[in-house]
Amino acid sequence: MTCDHIQERFADFLTGELDESARREVQDHIAACAACRMELEELTATWARLDLLPAEQPSGRVRAGFYDMLERYKDGLERKTSARPLARRFADWWERAWLRKPAFAAALAAVLLVVGVGAGYGIRGGSGGREITSLRGEVRDIRQTMALSLLSQPSAVQRLQGVNYTQQVDRPDNRTLAALVETLNSDPNVNVRLAAVDALYLFRDAPGVKESLTASLAGQEAPLVQVALIDLLVEVRESRAAEALKALIAGGKLDPAVKERAEQGLKELI
Repeated sequence: MTCDHIQERFADFLTGELDESARREVQDHIAACAACRMELEELTATWARLDLLPAEQPSGRVRAGFYDMLERYKDGLERKTSARPLARRFADWWERAWLRKPAFAAALAAVLLVVGVGAGYGIRGGSGGREITSLRGEVRDIRQTMALSLLSQPSAVQRLQGVNYTQQVDRPDNRTLAALVETLNSDPNVNVRLAAVDALYLFRDAPGVKESLTASLAGQEAPLVQVALIDLLVEVRESRAAEALKALIAGGKLDPAVKERAEQGLKELI
């Protein structure tokens, strides 16, 4: 089994979700492969460090509203015995998720608070809107903090996870966008740069993103990343990319497939 296939299993390996056969395959591989063993050690260390991040604390008003809603929900469960099996399954799932993935406990708790307060908002018929907005902002901040931490790690697997985290942020701040652009421009791993292209596509309407994508084209050397950027810029109809495509075509050595795609994209933009 290749290193790529083994590394795809690292997250499940760390959380104990692999069966015995798959777990032995990972163990046998890392015993013989120093590079993958180092990758797993780095990922394990980061996993542990993320668990040390301070949990975001909701305000007193939000906390009180949430627990008030929770108590009324529990009272409703006691009156509806048919709902108890479902509640038990949810409690069991939550306990397993909390214990097996502690690094994400703070984020999961914040998400559940949003859901809980949202339910209370619906029940009360209109109050709590500001609290919901505040909690959503807190969840967004947690995700961005975790993403930025992962993007700065030496492991490609960790940086790829960081890029994936940014895609879960609905309105990333300037720091997160700048980190994604920096990843696209300078990350040594092609797969991480490709993931950054996908992430930036989601935020293409944010100020400066299209300009950054256009400027990045000149510094890319990997054909896969070049084609991905060309396709993105053509899809979003970024007319300012025409000059960048002309420069790329005239720049000398260029993969034939990339040159063909650049020429086709230029025709579509002009």
